[in-house]
Amino acid sequence: MAISIDDTIRWCSALIGSSDDIPPLETCLQAIPSLDSLGDLPAGSRVLVRGDTDVVVGDDGTIDNDVRLRSLVETLSYGSQRGWVQLVYGHRGRDPELSLEPIAHHLETLLPRDARGGQPIAFVGEWLDDGTGNVLTSAADQVANLPDGSIAVLENTRRYTLEQALWKADDDALADIAPKLANYVNTVTEKLGRVHVNEGFAASNRDLSSTLVPLGCDHVALGNYVDVELTRHVTRTRQADLVVFSGIKINKLDDLEQILARGTVRMVIAAGGLALALKVAAARQSGSEFGLGLASDPAHSKIHIPPERLEQADRMYRRGLEAGIEFVLPVDFVLGDGSASQTIPDGEAQFDVGPATRLQQADAVGRFLDFHRQQVDSGARPAIAFHNGVFGLFEEEAFETGTREFIGQLKRMTESGIEVYVGGGEGGTALARYGQPDWVTHCFTAGGTILKALGNEPIPYINALYRKVVG
Repeated sequence: MAISIDDTIRWCSALIGSSDDIPPLETCLQAIPSLDSLGDLPAGSRVLVRGDTDVVVGDDGTIDNDVRLRSLVETLSYGSQRGWVQLVYGHRGRDPELSLEPIAHHLETLLPRDARGGQPIAFVGEWLDDGTGNVLTSAADQVANLPDGSIAVLENTRRYTLEQALWKADDDALADIAPKLANYVNTVTEKLGRVHVNEGFAASNRDLSSTLVPLGCDHVALGNYVDVELTRHVTRTRQADLVVFSGIKINKLDDLEQILARGTVRMVIAAGGLALALKVAAARQSGSEFGLGLASDPAHSKIHIPPERLEQADRMYRRGLEAGIEFVLPVDFVLGDGSASQTIPDGEAQFDVGPATRLQQADAVGRFLDFHRQQVDSGARPAIAFHNGVFGLFEEEAFETGTREFIGQLKRMTESGIEVYVGGGEGGTALARYGQPDWVTHCFTAGGTILKALGNEPIPYINALYRKVVG
């Protein structure tokens, strides 16, 4: 049945509006079907698989880090064994001209021939009319001719501006774009597939492929990889007692504020720009001052901390203290010339935490170990820690010490029985560079998705799947 323009407006308005009517993640996951719920779909069923296809492809077409593509293998094998025709779609990078054709080639190396219906993985090039939202006839014909059990990869969804139509849309804009959006979802489900499986763990923006397509589908489900990541690991991480937060992006204060608002955290170890904002808050609390150096200058936009972020940090710090949260903030910093300083002078910037801070952090971990032992001795669950980000410009050897040494602290906690979870992105890169996978309980393949999941706002694709299931 075709989706009306009014249906589309109501759906999109719910996605971009208040999330007050969406229950916690744990409740949503109980409602959203797993892949096994689709086990009775007949051979020949066309299934849209929203994949995690955002990987770096070398100039020679090779992919060194294919962990996101490997996350698709179990789900694709499951569908192929049942004779489904599976269409993998997703994006790659920020450049819309980047193609997913290398993704199709690489998936072929990951899936044995009998796990893809005995067929090569097809690539469907241009498939959408960006102006109308119509699926191109040539693409529909190619899909219609795919044999049972086969797999195809569609071209980069972000090649089409329509894919990001809901990123910054508000209710006032929906009436203008709704006809095209309704046409999009109707032609995608009519010509490509009426079953939607989300296996795009890291694709947590409001892309149409993740959030609008489910509206028009007969069946929706979580892929096996996403299901396990969310139900086993993310829900556990949401109970974290310790969060280690760092990074140059000051907007991560939003994520930290959301995490603290959930009320489970007892200790925060902070570094980077986040820590500077909190240092200012701590200084104000004690009636003193803390200088930000170049971070106070708007001309240095990458590290600038604007006044409204300082006010946010002040609010977070004050509320955190009232809730009994311990903030472990740097006491010295490595400057550009490699020297350590307790302050950041005018015209200078921090590039790593200093030696005194590294000792302070080790002591804080020791206190957290004591808390963990008390927990276990009382019959409670083990303590849980979440680590996100790096402590400085770790890409350069002169500024890697803080990050490198704290990876060792993760191992220390894990060996003591603490559950340690590492967010994707730079934190995962640092673990791979300075440690081993078994130094932690689990390392995620997605950074932004994890931060959204740890707060109170729903992950957009979970929001969409839940609304589809409950009606």
